[in-house]
Amino acid sequence: MTGAARGIGRAIAARFAAEGADVLLADIAPEVEAVAAELGQAALVVDVARKTEIDRLFAAVDARWGGLDILVNNAGVTHAAALDELTEDDFDRVFAINCKAALWATQAAARRMEGGAAIVNMSSVNARLGIPDQIPYALSKAALTQLTNVTAIALAPRGIRVNAVGPGSIMTEMMQGILDASPDAGARAMSRTPMGRFGTVEEIAAVALFLASDEASYMTGQTIYPDGGRMGLNYTVPLPA
Repeated sequence: MTGAARGIGRAIAARFAAEGADVLLADIAPEVEAVAAELGQAALVVDVARKTEIDRLFAAVDARWGGLDILVNNAGVTHAAALDELTEDDFDRVFAINCKAALWATQAAARRMEGGAAIVNMSSVNARLGIPDQIPYALSKAALTQLTNVTAIALAPRGIRVNAVGPGSIMTEMMQGILDASPDAGARAMSRTPMGRFGTVEEIAAVALFLASDEASYMTGQTIYPDGGRMGLNYTVPLPA
């Protein structure tokens, strides 16, 4: 489980642990160790933007289990910038964490998996819906959707399933920070959410658990969007001029 120190990742790790899974929580934030201790699980501080760190993560998997049943590629970041202000370094950082890390982790995990194993990627509604100041984030999540498709096809003959979750507006620490910084942010988010509320991290964890379970045994290459109806509305509030 990458990106497991807070938010959606922490909730997924907690849900999997509650269901009896042995979980290795990975995150660049050192607080992941305290989260893992609270859950009675293992932790590794790792920077998934670097392939050498992905290799180190899976060396820890080998040392702990010698194999793997489930991988959750959850680590992700955003970077807000207008088109004219976007830099190559900022773009590369977002893409490395949001997409490249999932590719290399999927490759490493599949080499350790047998039939019946599952990979779950964390996408976003922004894989299909655009926000003009989130260019690298939207592009990376769109790429992650196609990564889910192509790796699902590649791994299907080996009995390994690959699916993704594409959340809408979820109440995480990141979302709370956005709301605190902008009095209008909540109203904008709700104007594009037909159900009229933020989703919870526990709701996203439930979808991830389903996709990793045998109950989703005939699903692969799919992205499920728990978004309160936003994809159907197909509406993005424009940024102020």
